[in-house]
Amino acid sequence: MKQGLSLRVSQHLALTPQLQQSIRLLQLSTLELSQEVDQMLDENPFLERNLDDAPREEFGLAQSDTPVSAGDRETESATNSVAEYAGESSAEASNDAESPLTGGDDTSWDGDGTSEIKPDDSEWGGDAPARQNNLGEDGEVDATELARSQESLTSFLHRQALALRLGEVDQAALRFLIESLNDDGYLEDDLPTLAQGLAGDDPEAVDELVHRFTVALRLLQSLEPAGVGATHLGECLVLQLKALQSSMGDDPVRKTALRICRQPMDLLARRDVKRLSQLCHATEADIKLAMGLIARLEPKPGRRFVDVERNIVVPDVIVAKVGRGANAKFRVLLNPEVMPRLRVHDIYANALRQHKGGGKDSSNNAALQQRLQEARWFIKNIQQRFDTILRVSNAIVERQKNFFSHGALAMRPLVLREIADELGLHESTISRVTTAKYMATPYGTFELKYFFGSSLGTETGGNASSTAVRALIKQFVASEDPKKPLSDSQLSDMLKEQGIECARRTVAKYREALRIAPTNLRKAL
Repeated sequence: MKQGLSLRVSQHLALTPQLQQSIRLLQLSTLELSQEVDQMLDENPFLERNLDDAPREEFGLAQSDTPVSAGDRETESATNSVAEYAGESSAEASNDAESPLTGGDDTSWDGDGTSEIKPDDSEWGGDAPARQNNLGEDGEVDATELARSQESLTSFLHRQALALRLGEVDQAALRFLIESLNDDGYLEDDLPTLAQGLAGDDPEAVDELVHRFTVALRLLQSLEPAGVGATHLGECLVLQLKALQSSMGDDPVRKTALRICRQPMDLLARRDVKRLSQLCHATEADIKLAMGLIARLEPKPGRRFVDVERNIVVPDVIVAKVGRGANAKFRVLLNPEVMPRLRVHDIYANALRQHKGGGKDSSNNAALQQRLQEARWFIKNIQQRFDTILRVSNAIVERQKNFFSHGALAMRPLVLREIADELGLHESTISRVTTAKYMATPYGTFELKYFFGSSLGTETGGNASSTAVRALIKQFVASEDPKKPLSDSQLSDMLKEQGIECARRTVAKYREALRIAPTNLRKAL
């Protein structure tokens, strides 16, 4: 083997910690960003949250209220419309987020060698004071506060259990079963499994617990809401039908409904009237009446107790309409409620600047300067995140003006590359910006990805957005005859009449995406 030396030149991209943090912050949702800010506030002593209403100095979003076009800048009345949409909670979200970029060999936050107070150390987000609630007017109730004050299913059941005169052991058994319910009010594990989890391999203790749980389960199923404590859907419906005996008595429709719910649920789901008629020994007319009664029952008894806070979507940007008629414009503003108000702690920064020493103190100062620089970069990266979100939102609104004027039916085809080319950004950056970021519009709150859709050909040679086609299908289904629902083929033909070429399989895919049941399940009995 012959040894030798060779020189090779190569290029590779190394992501610095600053750039890695910028990419990571960009793809975070509002909730995740809030958690990231809280963690950074705990870890970095040079970073603080400014609670004062002092105005921002040089560090902030100068274009946070920039209109869509330069001609709109003189119109300032849009700020009064912010509150109208800040609390919107309806959203249509699609989650196809990309994996974050990682890499790079540089693992240190190199300070800039100075501990001087910089102009951009002032607080960020200072001109965006938070309101008392996110629903607009002061007299309205905050949805988040409603969520906190809403009683949970377990506490509602515990309160009812206190009214029962039970012994200590039976009360404990009932309390355990209540705590074992899922959010829908079902008992997912059977009683022997629950007993073995407590008693282990002792068969006598398991049998005793199963007996106690059996008594407690009957008590649990007698509580409100009706159907709670069921182990499966059929049992849940049966419990609710039994609870109707006090109001319906021996009504034959209720009795037929009870027999239906004791049959396999797939027959009910398919609306197999003929088979159910044979199994329940009832006429098809009686089966249809009973199925109508079952349709009015609640398949998830715990639904109304589920914490509503998890369903609240706080928009990152708000689109406000300015003007009327042909002069109407749309203005994009960042939601002040999601913008953290941060600044570098001036007292600590001043102390670091004044304290200069050698030896051991010098190494300590270098570490502190590194943390100071880290705080500055964190603030700048958050600013850049909101800058990018605002730029992308402005570009989306500019291209989808028809949607904001006429709704989803007027949506035009749009792909990520169009926005990326206009703003000089990479498609992956646009994808990160549009994932888990929401825009409040006059038609509801939508994820930014909602405004992007593929195109379908039309007879005139133009293109129609897949989002507009889905909205058109939804409109067709909403206006159909319940006794003669439209099939996928009929929907495809109706779209062709509108000049849109859409195959039956594509219609079926869009219908399923809209969570519209097939024809046989939409047909009225």
